[in-house]
Amino acid sequence: MNTPSALIDRLPKSELHIHIEGSLEPELMFALAQRNKLRLPYASVDEIRKAYNFGNLQDFLDLYYQGMSVLRTEQDFYDLAWAYFVRVAAQKVSYVELFFDPQGHTSRDVAFATVLDGIDRARADAAVKLGLNSRVIMCFLRHLDEIDAERALDEALDHKGRIAGVGLDSSEVGFPPSKFKNVFRRAREEGFRLVAHAGEEGPPDYVWEALDILGVDRVDHGNRAMEDEALVQRLARDRMALTICPLSNLRLKGVPDLRQHPLKRMLDKGLFVTVNSDDPAYFGGYVGENYSAIQSALGLADTEMRAIARNGFAASFMADEEKKKALAAFDRAVA
Repeated sequence: MNTPSALIDRLPKSELHIHIEGSLEPELMFALAQRNKLRLPYASVDEIRKAYNFGNLQDFLDLYYQGMSVLRTEQDFYDLAWAYFVRVAAQKVSYVELFFDPQGHTSRDVAFATVLDGIDRARADAAVKLGLNSRVIMCFLRHLDEIDAERALDEALDHKGRIAGVGLDSSEVGFPPSKFKNVFRRAREEGFRLVAHAGEEGPPDYVWEALDILGVDRVDHGNRAMEDEALVQRLARDRMALTICPLSNLRLKGVPDLRQHPLKRMLDKGLFVTVNSDDPAYFGGYVGENYSAIQSALGLADTEMRAIARNGFAASFMADEEKKKALAAFDRAVA
């Protein structure tokens, strides 16, 4: 393994693939359970950490939804988001597009507005106190049916100005993107930007469906696209951004070793890749740790790391003028 360069610590960064519920550290999970008088099946923070041993995506999701159960009040969601913002601001992250899963909360009788109000309050404080700007993307849970996703979209329309886009996450295999073609069409007509998890554990066909049936603006993960040369050429031609999450891929057994991760081959094929953390509390690292780990494992040059970091801003859903300023600031910082 190579040593990551000193550049990583100084490099301005963004993050486009972070599930805010997946930033719930064991200490906060335990504290919120106590605050809300909820009983967890773990006696201590150490016991929670020992449970973070996943064989696949579903193993992780089982614990993820269990952890989510401690989030009950607006203050809980504020504390969750604020803790994340503080941590990544220290890693030179200045822009974030964060995911949240409304169905995972409304199904527990936590109001949609409760979730969004807490996150938004933390976002406002992060902008003022940390100089970190952000947007929110709500995701549909693909193991639920499209009718349930339609209901989530109906609720989102009451908060339309506060949500930049919609996405698709949760268990992938057996739940193809095409299952959600109608709700994504509605979301597009309402002006939301579109993203979807595809090609993490699911086949390349799922990436094709995300592109051609859902009409996504970005693909989350997309690793298995590398198995289909025609798809790789399509992604490169269209400059379709992929939000790659190296430590997540390692922990969920998507790759047996980071030295076998496809990110270097993606770069060599001209793909528009970004590096992100996915669910950092569960996968052993925030975005900075992902940058360092993948550079070490693949021996990526500093020029490649700068290009990846710049891609994060270029692939964002910022307005044109805001993006232009962010890219200019990035270029000045790394000059």
